[in-house]
Amino acid sequence: MNTATAAQGYVPDPRNENVLVWVNGDLVPKAQAMVSVFDAGFGFGDGVWEGLRLVRGRILQREAHLDRLFEGARSIALEIPQGREGINAAIDGVLAANGMEDGAHLRLMVTRGVKATANQDPRFILTGPTVVITAEYKTPRPEARAKGLTLFTSTFRTSGPDVFDLHLNSHSRLNLIQALIQAINAGADEALMLDPRGFVASCNSTNFFVVRKGEVWTSTSSYSFKGITQRAVIDAALAAGIVVRETDMTLAQVYSADESFVTGTLGGVTPVTKIDGRVIGSGIPGPLTARLRALYEASVYPPG
Repeated sequence: MNTATAAQGYVPDPRNENVLVWVNGDLVPKAQAMVSVFDAGFGFGDGVWEGLRLVRGRILQREAHLDRLFEGARSIALEIPQGREGINAAIDGVLAANGMEDGAHLRLMVTRGVKATANQDPRFILTGPTVVITAEYKTPRPEARAKGLTLFTSTFRTSGPDVFDLHLNSHSRLNLIQALIQAINAGADEALMLDPRGFVASCNSTNFFVVRKGEVWTSTSSYSFKGITQRAVIDAALAAGIVVRETDMTLAQVYSADESFVTGTLGGVTPVTKIDGRVIGSGIPGPLTARLRALYEASVYPPG
């Protein structure tokens, strides 16, 4: 399995074999962390989640992530019984139990719960929601930042809220996984996805940017994720006087860009150097991408 430059790739860490996982209030060893085969998340992708990054003792953009989690849960009529205070306490408990202070990535997952039978109808729920928090040591692979990612434009499109609202961080990710499989089979690291109109939307797991003549362009988010890291990068760029355009863009404009990069919770700002076999800019990570990474980290990382 070669994930050296994958957007979600990370350096293997033996400490992850012994981590404790929070499952509905219990801390259990990783190998024993399980949910029912009748769980709505397992059977139907019925749930919401967040990815969180621990840096120097602090969860980056913690409140923004929890805002998105609870907003998504409300939109699918899913009440998280622990409430915001209880979820915050659970996050802190997982980190304390694992002795984690830096370099960890958490996944907070909430599903509708265990059902009486395997069907879509939420009225067949027997229990309250299932809440799971995993925490693992994850350092992004340095090769991705040094070499840049390779993207492949998938034939699978992103969707609007009338079909499948990508602003929901839903457990249902199959079309995004299909896009990634296409990219992997084409020898790329991540899939670039177009919206139903043919404009560039996002990648399968990250938000997408290009640099053109000193300006930073990204999609309007009408057909893509509500990226928290994306927003932080935009805000940091604007604060530094850099022009940012949230706009429709075509593949032709992408191919002729001076630089390109993607953003996500795990990798932060990661350069892109090739798309669909075409070299972007000089073919190496660009100077404005490096500056934006520094601006982003200065704006959200704790001192240290």
